[in-house]
Amino acid sequence: MPDPLAFARHDHAHCAHGAMAHAEDLAKREGLRLTPVRRRVLEILLEDHRALGAYDVLQRLAAEGFGNQPPVAYRALEFLVEHGLAHRIQRLNAFTACAHPGEAHAPVFLICRSCNTVAEAAGDAIRAALERGAGDLGFTVERSNIEALGLCAPCRTAGA
Repeated sequence: MPDPLAFARHDHAHCAHGAMAHAEDLAKREGLRLTPVRRRVLEILLEDHRALGAYDVLQRLAAEGFGNQPPVAYRALEFLVEHGLAHRIQRLNAFTACAHPGEAHAPVFLICRSCNTVAEAAGDAIRAALERGAGDLGFTVERSNIEALGLCAPCRTAGA
């Protein structure tokens, strides 16, 4: 089911607070280092439901004194993706915070081609169909990234 808040105007404080609390709990449980840079990158991703490129994140980090070398942003983003706190959106070559951190899920990304807002829908049924089709061919799916491009309701209404 899609995140109903992604395409609607709302206060992101609740989204961000829950995701940050999950990240802190995860770090504590698994002995991970949620460094100041990793924490700030997650906060940046949580500010909106849009996907951000690594260089957009890097510019924000540099402006805040965290450094301006690409590995600073890429390493933090890789850490967040590896631990299920963010996702990489292939079509946009960008990253977005996970809308369902801590839950086992097979996300499908709904990307508005006008405003680049990204909604994360649970794609368990789609993943199951993909695995059945692949299995019929003797193929085992290990990882998939499903992205759908279209228009969100506000952009469709605006005639984008």
